[in-house]
Amino acid sequence: MSDTAPEPDRVEGAPHPRETLQLYGQDAAQAAFLDAYNTGRLHHGWLLTGPRGVGKATLAWRIARFLLATPEAQEGGLFGDAPPRPTSLDISPDHPVARRIAAGSDPGLHLLRRGGAGTTERDRQKNFEEGKFSAFIRVDEIRELARFIHLSAVDAGRRVVIVDAADEMNTAAANALLKMLEEPPERTTLLLVSHQPARLLPTIRSRCRALRLAPLSPPDLNAALVQAGVGDALPDALAELAAGSVGNALRLTHQGGLALYQELLAILASLPRLDRPRALKLADAVSARGAGEMPDLLFTLTDLALARLARSGATGTPPAVEAAPGEAATFARLAPDAHTARKWADLAQQITARARQGRAVNLDPAALVLDMVFQMQSTAVR
Repeated sequence: MSDTAPEPDRVEGAPHPRETLQLYGQDAAQAAFLDAYNTGRLHHGWLLTGPRGVGKATLAWRIARFLLATPEAQEGGLFGDAPPRPTSLDISPDHPVARRIAAGSDPGLHLLRRGGAGTTERDRQKNFEEGKFSAFIRVDEIRELARFIHLSAVDAGRRVVIVDAADEMNTAAANALLKMLEEPPERTTLLLVSHQPARLLPTIRSRCRALRLAPLSPPDLNAALVQAGVGDALPDALAELAAGSVGNALRLTHQGGLALYQELLAILASLPRLDRPRALKLADAVSARGAGEMPDLLFTLTDLALARLARSGATGTPPAVEAAPGEAATFARLAPDAHTARKWADLAQQITARARQGRAVNLDPAALVLDMVFQMQSTAVR
């Protein structure tokens, strides 16, 4: 598959996680898995959680390479000499397993992700190749997983399943996967990537061992971006908005996120006397033909801006790094105390819910943006 081919689990402008060999900033999670492996406590289900873009999928693919390329520990030989325990998840890119995984052809690995949109197999395949993906992982994808488990059982080798992302399963798919976790196939490890584990069935969470990944430090973030092909260090403002997430940094870089955030802050700075022409211009920009994912990015940045605003008011401390000119002064004026900070925090939840609902039913993005702006103006007036 081409390095730039559309895939539902690939961040635009970045290599696919299967192509990312090095993982930065997540030594604790890697050590926890390796300890479980070396001490014979390898669980059949693992839930990899944490914010988007911090390396969960990369860790899942590292674990898959490791499990499929590492000979299973045997009892000690004639003189009781057991093979040395692995000290790292690293597998050489020249290893046959690594080569097969990079090519998407290893028979012991199955990737469960959203398929193509459509109701027939032919339409789904065509839409997948064109980058038109289903909104959810459906039960049909689980059936494909069941066929993989059945067909690969004959060779008695180890098998690994990556679910990216488990949050995207619909109810039928989640219940079908739950049955596999309740009665795990022999010699099979399931790796569930989850950005929001609270959205999963409690019974799925309870049957997995969790590995929590944290946001990356600035040095680790920049090292990961260099590996992803973004050679220069991030500007301080962009690094602040990325919040330790490689995925966020790439999206912001490739979609003009910093300029969009600064435009949003300029509108906030005009409140309570809203700069209507500026708000209308922003609404038109995100709804124009070819805007792509700009509406979703704007709603994400709005949620981030209001969270930063509320935190500034609640703590009485401005952001350590301004992500837009005049951000600290705007926050101090709009949220001077904890009481007003609470109102902005409540508004953030309302806007996020309304935007998600509106996008789900294909409401006009311009109307959603203006509704969002008028809600912010109303809150500023109060």
